[in-house]
Amino acid sequence: MPDTLDPIPPREPVPTPTGAEIKETAEALSELLRLRTLPFGMKLFEDVAEMHAIPGLRKPGEGRGFTTCQLVTQVRTAGFTLGIVRDNLRPNASCGANIGLEPVPERLSSGENMTGVWFENREAAAAHQAQMPRVAAGRYSGLAASPLRSGRLDPPDVCLFYATPGQMILFINGLQYRSYRRYDFQVTGESACADSWGRALSTRETSLSIPCYAERRYGGVADDELLMACPPDEFVRGVDGLKALAKNGLRYPYPPYGAFADPSAGMSKSYG
Repeated sequence: MPDTLDPIPPREPVPTPTGAEIKETAEALSELLRLRTLPFGMKLFEDVAEMHAIPGLRKPGEGRGFTTCQLVTQVRTAGFTLGIVRDNLRPNASCGANIGLEPVPERLSSGENMTGVWFENREAAAAHQAQMPRVAAGRYSGLAASPLRSGRLDPPDVCLFYATPGQMILFINGLQYRSYRRYDFQVTGESACADSWGRALSTRETSLSIPCYAERRYGGVADDELLMACPPDEFVRGVDGLKALAKNGLRYPYPPYGAFADPSAGMSKSYG
């Protein structure tokens, strides 16, 4: 095993899919992987008036603060199209800072908030904040999230969906089908939304995350769910690859073969 891995070559740029193309792709993804909840998109806005012009946009009630993982669950389960600004999110929390709607609050960046709870000491808590991928503050004033089937974000900045590990690895196989690359993901730990929409919105890189305690307790994420976030062109690439794999007989759910059966007949078709 080499000490270091070769850098991953960048993808060649491709045209960004339209909202209608992404809508069709999301429907195919839900069917191919039999997803429990709706694939959805996120889009950042510099001009809040532009966000408010989205058809069917819902806004939180006055004075009501909630988390971005709660927003996401409303979108992916109830099918809402939601728009938020900084004041809709809990103060002195990571939610607004991770999506660039506010600077990182001092009590977070210093490690004060999480010391003695998530981390034993201030140094570990501050390092957690310093290493967290985030959208830089100062440019954006609002964020909207909507099911991809609505086509209301045309196009979204990133496309996201929740899936089980078995569903997720098949999607990654789809991403690699026509143009291989190794995908390196990361684990922040608590505040794992930084690994999904935080990283994908800031870098436009495909990002897989293990949802954290807060996402599961307040956002209702199930024990077996992972979260994928990727730019629209990668989303379409992955689903196109899934379709090709399905034609080759590699489909979800996985047909059980049996741990005590001779694998020769099955493996000769898919592995040679």
